[in-house]
This record gives sequence, C-alpha cells and structure tokens, in this order.
Amino acid sequence: MVANEGRASAADAGRRLAERLRADGVDMVALSWVDNAGVTRAKTVPVQRLPQAAAWGVGFAAVRDYYGVDDTVAEDRRAEAPVGDVRLHPDLATVTPFAARSGWAWAAVDRFTQEGEPFAGDQRLFARRMVRRAAEQGLTLQMAFELEWFVAGPDGRPAGPGSAYAMARVLELADYARELVVCLEAQGVPVEQFHPESASGQLELAVGHTDPIAAADRILLVRDTVRAVSQRHGLSVSFAPVHTVGQAGNGLHLHVSVWNGETNLFAGGSGPHGVTPAGESILAGLLACLPALSALTAPGVLSRLRLVPRRWAGARHCWGRENREAGLRLITGATGEQRDAANIELKPCDSAANPYLVVGAVTALAAAYAERGLRLPPEVTRDPETMPEELRPPLLPGTVSAAVDHLLDCAELVEAMGPALLGAFVSVRRAEAARFADLPVEEILDRVRWTY
Repeated sequence: MVANEGRASAADAGRRLAERLRADGVDMVALSWVDNAGVTRAKTVPVQRLPQAAAWGVGFAAVRDYYGVDDTVAEDRRAEAPVGDVRLHPDLATVTPFAARSGWAWAAVDRFTQEGEPFAGDQRLFARRMVRRAAEQGLTLQMAFELEWFVAGPDGRPAGPGSAYAMARVLELADYARELVVCLEAQGVPVEQFHPESASGQLELAVGHTDPIAAADRILLVRDTVRAVSQRHGLSVSFAPVHTVGQAGNGLHLHVSVWNGETNLFAGGSGPHGVTPAGESILAGLLACLPALSALTAPGVLSRLRLVPRRWAGARHCWGRENREAGLRLITGATGEQRDAANIELKPCDSAANPYLVVGAVTALAAAYAERGLRLPPEVTRDPETMPEELRPPLLPGTVSAAVDHLLDCAELVEAMGPALLGAFVSVRRAEAARFADLPVEEILDRVRWTY
C-alpha cells in the first residue's frame, strides 16, 4: 500500500528530478504501460507535475485492461466500461529524456488502486512479484529482447529492399541506423547488433541483457525510439507479427539466462551441452509449458500467422542447441565463453505480447521448475520439416483460442498470474479472436498492421 510518508518521499524525489529535467530542457513526460492486447498506452504530464504524479499517480480508466488491439472493449466488460479508475505511478528510476524528441522524457509506471493498493491486474507488478519469488529461491535471471520491425518509405514500399543481411541494405539505411543507435546509447540502452533481416524492409536490433523488469522497460523505450527516429527520416514503422502475407514476420525473441549466485545454470554442468541439473529442469519445464506460454508470448491473431515452419519463428514444440526452428533454442556460446554466454532463446515471441507478462511468466516457470529434477527429452538437431512426418515434433497451437486453453490448463501460470490478471488477459484474447475469426488475412492486416 502507498502510505502517506511514502507519498511525501515520492513527491520530494519527483521534485528534485523535475528540476534536473527542466535544466536539461525537458517539458513533458510520457507515462507508459502495455495493455493485455500488447498495445503501449500512455498519459503525459508537464514536467512540473511530475512530483504530484509520483506521489498520487495519474488517473486512467480501469477498463483499458479489457481493450483489444482495435480499441474494442471485450463484451463481458462493456457494461462496466465507464466505471472505475486506477492510478499510474511513474517509476522515477526509469525516467529517461528522449534523445530523438527534444523536450520529452519517458517513464514506465506501476498501477495502483485509488486506495493505494497494488492493482491486481497490473502486468509490471506481476513481473516484479515473480522476480521476488525467484530471488527467494536464490535465483536471478538476466534477459534481453531482440526486436524486429518493418520500415516503409513515404510511398509505402519497403525501405531498404534487397537481400537479407546485405551490406547494400545497410548502406541504404546507414544514416537512419546510425541515428537510431546513437539515440539509444544516449538513453542508456546498450546496443549489441543492428542488421537487415530476412524480409524486404525488415530490420533487427539486439540490446544488452539486464534484469527482467528492466528488460521489459527497455524494449518499450527502444520501440518508442525506433518510431521517433523513423518519423524524423520520413519512414513508417510496424512491429506487427506479420506485416505482409507470405513474408517472414517480426519477432521479439527473448534471451534468458538463470543464475544461482555466480553460477550460470546453463553452463558448466553435467547435462546436455553442459547445462546444470537445475538448468536442465528449468529448460524441461519451459519446454513442457511452451504451448501455454505461447498464449502470452505470441498472443495475437497475427502471431499465429507468424508461426510458420521454415521461417525461423520457432513454430514447433521442441528444443535444440542452435536450432533456429525449435521453439526453445539453447545457445551455449563459443568455446571459452560458455560460463557468461550460455542462454536460451524463446523464439515464438512477438510484439503483440505484453513484455511484462512475458518476463514475468518465464521467471515464474523458472522458479517453479528449478528444483523439480526434470530431464529434457531428446533434442531436435535438424530442420524438423526434413524429419519423417510421424517423427516431427508437433506444431505449437495454431489458434489464439487453442493457446489460451493451454494457458488455462497450466497450473503454474494460472497460480502466478492470479484471477484478476489472468481473467482480463483471457477475456481480451478470446474477444479479439472472435472478432477477427471470419475476416480475410488482408483485412486483419489493414486493421492492425500499424497499431503495433
């Protein structure tokens, strides 16, 4: 609960921060969060109102947790739509001046009730609870998202057409790429790689790892920065899981390592490719729960269209070392760097997801399975599509509704999320699936292509 002394302290911290921001030329602060449809929502305040926002929050309609990607309220909450409020409390530690938008800063928020209690449906607070749960077991997690997006010129055609990873595409977009990386570095986001991806007009950016909450915060800031820099260059950008029918979709791959003290549980052990017993149990648990987890990581109608074999989307329910077709890819790193580099990549993840739900769910499963002593099934060491049909690992759920059914059958995730958060999420995703069920793919794309 937010106590009165806590409010006074928050107001004082907000006042000091506002003074520094004003001195740096910041006039406005955007307070942002992500809803259950994966859409980043925001309210903004003048910088002089930051102390008030820090202490008392900013009002926001509670029904927003039941909005779909097309801003339609889920039918089971339509009657309650006008009623109720939550408070957006900026996390002052995240306040960051935008390098690509002068006069503006950004902050992540936690949401509380008007009575000062944590809002049970808040995704960031859910992730925070799961991080604490893991810490109680001596586990810390490091995470990083890899972001893919489509960029179009003023004529709507792909910017940077040409071959995947081609230097010609790098040179065509060299000024855009340089400004983007410079802005991110100025905002404290360490960039590891930038390159053209498989589809025409598709780009990818990898950033450095950090704790789960910061990783989710960071990807919000990265996406907003991509949008701002793109606009400065006269370009349009889409993070939608599928942008063009027949082309590779946009992923939001999540990389995860799990540590116990100084020990990376995915290296230096006696299990497959050097994973420790606890690390193997975590991997086996994540793999077993992958169909349920995909309801959170690839939750939209377009997400299911992205999960196509032979597009490196991780469409099949299997694991493998460096196997980019597997839903769960183990990355051991080069010889000599395994201790620091070993991690897993969750392939079936995209920007229709709420990043806080993703990192919270993965953390919850790591904590749940670390001590169960599970063993991994045999890995898939080749393209699954080359295997005899009867031996191929199954595809992940092909519809939103099927994935949600798996989620509701996963006791660990049901317990971790709790009824308020889980209920709102399921309501939004089932309603969205029903609205789009009979629409042609092109019409779905026209409706939501530029929303993400």
